[in-house]
Amino acid sequence: MDLLEYQAKALFSGMGIPVLPSQRIDYPKDLKKLKIPYPVVLKSQVHAGERSSLGGIKFVENTIDAVAAAQAIFNLPIKDEYPEVLLAEAKYNANQELYLAVVLDPIVRRPVLLGSAQGGIDTETTITKMQQVVVNQQFSPFYARRLMVKIGLEGKLIELVSHIVEKMYQLFIEKDLDLVEINPLGVSPTGEVMALDGKVSVNDYALGRHLELVNLVGKNITNSDEIQEEQISKIDKNSLLITNNTNAAANEKIIPDYQLKFTELQGNIGILCNGEGLTMATVDLVMEAHGKPANFLNIKLGDYLEVKDSLRIKMFAALDLVSKKENVKVVLVNFLGIVQTSDELITIIYEYLNNLKIMNKDNIMFILRLLGGEVNIARERLSGLPVEVIENLEDAVTKAVSLAK
Repeated sequence: MDLLEYQAKALFSGMGIPVLPSQRIDYPKDLKKLKIPYPVVLKSQVHAGERSSLGGIKFVENTIDAVAAAQAIFNLPIKDEYPEVLLAEAKYNANQELYLAVVLDPIVRRPVLLGSAQGGIDTETTITKMQQVVVNQQFSPFYARRLMVKIGLEGKLIELVSHIVEKMYQLFIEKDLDLVEINPLGVSPTGEVMALDGKVSVNDYALGRHLELVNLVGKNITNSDEIQEEQISKIDKNSLLITNNTNAAANEKIIPDYQLKFTELQGNIGILCNGEGLTMATVDLVMEAHGKPANFLNIKLGDYLEVKDSLRIKMFAALDLVSKKENVKVVLVNFLGIVQTSDELITIIYEYLNNLKIMNKDNIMFILRLLGGEVNIARERLSGLPVEVIENLEDAVTKAVSLAK
């Protein structure tokens, strides 16, 4: 379950992560009693991304403009979701924006620190510059500082941002979270840092141990349950696909047993990623390279209860979906936020492609984009199979588009 921004920032503040002065707005008239000095920014509190480009974030200089902007935002659906709450926040002058996250590696069951020197709304640039550090022993400040060096920070910023990462990790562990993300972490001209936007994903199975999270989200849990019941009622009992999901586009299908979101298009390149932002950024890069996606699939990994066999089954189902249509010539697999070159993931891909080879169905080429120091090991393990392992995302996209022509 994903928290709204104002809820995530409440957790940040409690952990000592710097956030801007803000005020929850339930009705436009609440802005007449605003306690924050202008100028301020009004933010739609919805779960979808891309709020800024879709009109869900507005800067205002006075009360009259603020009330008018709030009325517009309250009546603006973003990916079919209307906000019930807005966040009014002080304006911040940042001359640098960073990306920071703590996520769970579903394969080795260890937390991973993610960071990029290019944060903000430019998802493609953020992804191409992403660095990671696996917390493979008891956490210490060393891990945070190592990430700072990898993303290229220097001087005072190393200490300041490392401290933020340490607090994020503490929050991640204490609350049994699936994700703690700050994007962006703003750096002011004077060198101060501020969490300008954030995302927190709560592990549903851990809610019973954290009543403070239940109290924080309150109404959202009920709404989520109602939506889930509505979706279940619309499942075709002869199929795994939700064909009439009101939250999905006409060409998007959700496979509930495996937590997969699958969208079919008319091209010849299948795309498999883990994460909605990563999926859409990869699709955009393929199209910018004049490629034509045949489909794209977002596979959700990282459930605390997910075990080796279920991961294998989920991956096989995902690979089947993106590769089985006759128009697919190439499949681009792009994973981020896990230890992509671990033995388990490589083994799964090896088994899948080897099965295709045995059945003489290896006419489709796979491009596997991996990060980390074990790329050469992956190439050796997968040699002789219809797959090319590439570390750089742009190179992987270029290769996929070239092979699809």
